[in-house]
Amino acid sequence: MTLTSGSPGVRGRVRGEGGDTDRLATRPETGRADVWGWVRAVLDRPMTSFHLVVAAAGLLLGLGVLMVLSASSVVALESFGDAYYYVKRQVVFLLVGLVGAVVAATLPPSRIRLVAWPALFLACVLLILTYTPLGVTVGGNRNWLRLGTAALQIQPSEFAKLALIVWAADVLARKEKLLDQPKHLLIPFLPVSAIVILLIVFQGDAGTAVVVAGIVAAILWIVGAPTRVLLGLGVGGGLGVVGLFVTSPNRMARLNAFLNPTHDVDGTNLQSTVATLAIASGGWWGLGLGASRQKWGSLPVAYSDYIFAVIGEELGLVGSLMVLLLFLVLGYAGIRIALRSTESFNRYVSAGITAWFMVQALINLGVVLRLMPIAGVPLPMVSYGGSALIANTLALGLLVSCARREPAALEALGARRAKHRPAMTTVVGSRGGRRR
Repeated sequence: MTLTSGSPGVRGRVRGEGGDTDRLATRPETGRADVWGWVRAVLDRPMTSFHLVVAAAGLLLGLGVLMVLSASSVVALESFGDAYYYVKRQVVFLLVGLVGAVVAATLPPSRIRLVAWPALFLACVLLILTYTPLGVTVGGNRNWLRLGTAALQIQPSEFAKLALIVWAADVLARKEKLLDQPKHLLIPFLPVSAIVILLIVFQGDAGTAVVVAGIVAAILWIVGAPTRVLLGLGVGGGLGVVGLFVTSPNRMARLNAFLNPTHDVDGTNLQSTVATLAIASGGWWGLGLGASRQKWGSLPVAYSDYIFAVIGEELGLVGSLMVLLLFLVLGYAGIRIALRSTESFNRYVSAGITAWFMVQALINLGVVLRLMPIAGVPLPMVSYGGSALIANTLALGLLVSCARREPAALEALGARRAKHRPAMTTVVGSRGGRRR
């Protein structure tokens, strides 16, 4: 049998005893090259970053509403007589956040930078008000603020994350040519960030404080801070975390429960034990949407901090991996936007928002999967919570705004507007004639 070429690399003629037969002989290498070429072509499109953010965030937000409905129905029916109590509130929070996200996505960076200082000042004032009689203690943390009635409460630390990112991006962008000098790099960024972190720490919310510290470190890294500065801050942050555990009996009990999984399974280890059982019982494909057993009172805050355990139980390993994939896509898109942005403000904002989502998701998943001690940190865009969801969607709006202002995206949007702009034609006839 001999092989003679037809179309190069694609079609060959197989010649044997029975005659000639044309067969399609596609080489595996060529197929793989075609696939990677298609992927590169898609990634090189000017609006790819925008589409990745919208698609990944949209799926996460939709999944969040669906899983809040499933995970909260039993508790809502028992507590309020309405199985849809929590999901209706979540939908309202989502609509409010989406309106804010659309506004943030359409505002130019110059308008956003105008509110940087006022937003940070307001966030700090709200954090301070939690130490007054207006503050509300939930789960041992005084990080809630009552506005009027008990039904209307906000968590200022969620909005403080976004305010700190926008403020830091504005300050560092203005001082960009001086950032090679440590005093301009660290002042006022580091002292102000430390104030925000301490205000959150004294509320008792160590998990949120760690998230904010991660945001600060990510911004310094993207700005190009020297390695010695990052190492010094890392050592200081590690000592701070140790101090948080040593000075709090509650955190020490959580650490002891993490190190001893079989200790006090009906108390400190209850959440971790039940979450592990839920994920393990999900198997490959899960028990089915709405079929969770642990949400019937065994798993505390199943619709909030531990919603990923319900996802693992109902949607199985496949569904859990899809959630992880969506966060990875969102993280890739955020890094891509930061690298492609030519404006410093956009680069720092997108990097800070991406770090916020990734660090917080990593902590939440680490806690649910029993890879970290218990920390009260919700899963971004998925867990129940009004303040968190509104702050998340506002941040997504800013990320979309930065994606739309990549150089290639600006050019593509400009060409699209020019294409759809109606042509204006005026014909002037002789005197006394008609004008069209």
